[in-house]
Amino acid sequence: MALIDVQNLTLENRLDSVSLTMEPGEMLAVIGPNGAGKSSLLQSLAGLLPAEGDILLSGTPLRTLKPTDRARQIGFLPQFCDSAWALAVEEIVALGRLPWRDRDAEAIWQAMRETGIEGMAQKNINQLSGGEQARVWLARVLASTPRIILADEPVASLDLYYQAKIMDILRQHTNQGRGVILAIHDLALAARYCDRFCLLKHGRIHAFGLPETVLTEVALSDAFGVPIHVDLTHSPPIILPA
Repeated sequence: MALIDVQNLTLENRLDSVSLTMEPGEMLAVIGPNGAGKSSLLQSLAGLLPAEGDILLSGTPLRTLKPTDRARQIGFLPQFCDSAWALAVEEIVALGRLPWRDRDAEAIWQAMRETGIEGMAQKNINQLSGGEQARVWLARVLASTPRIILADEPVASLDLYYQAKIMDILRQHTNQGRGVILAIHDLALAARYCDRFCLLKHGRIHAFGLPETVLTEVALSDAFGVPIHVDLTHSPPIILPA
């Protein structure tokens, strides 16, 4: 049974009849130009936008789940995060345990170890760089031990080392039978890690499937409006404006 089954998801002026599935152990990349609907799709899957259509989690309609049950299954990492209070890093990560109504110290520290922030545990979140903060917010999601992670541009503000590190973490998450859906602009990086791709254009699915099906020069050039050169046989893959 699919971990997520989406049918005819529609949101006025943002999404138009989007249908897709994600299997357990899969990493799905949502790609497309700015304004294509990537963030809106992830927010809808997280239950944060009132889209029409059906979203099933392992066969259960998302709309029938209580907010707490939904938060236990889905971890959502938005594109932009901010803290209204000057909290310590450990306290931020511990907020990921709220859906479970506990403070599982092992889950919290495991999340910090995975993201390489355990040495910052007592630092003020506002004293960290943008890239360091991005890892803190991801650790908060990991601390909730969700079955599904929805991540909107999780590597956008990270250096090259931590881009690979975070993608490795997300890949490990799927290797344990869970699922990840991420919006990402770095197509070559996504090609190294992701199992399937959803290419959006004007809120509709322009192409969906395996990398060799979606990451083609014709499909990408049409979606982005610029000639794009693709070489998936190269290691690492090459995807650049021609």
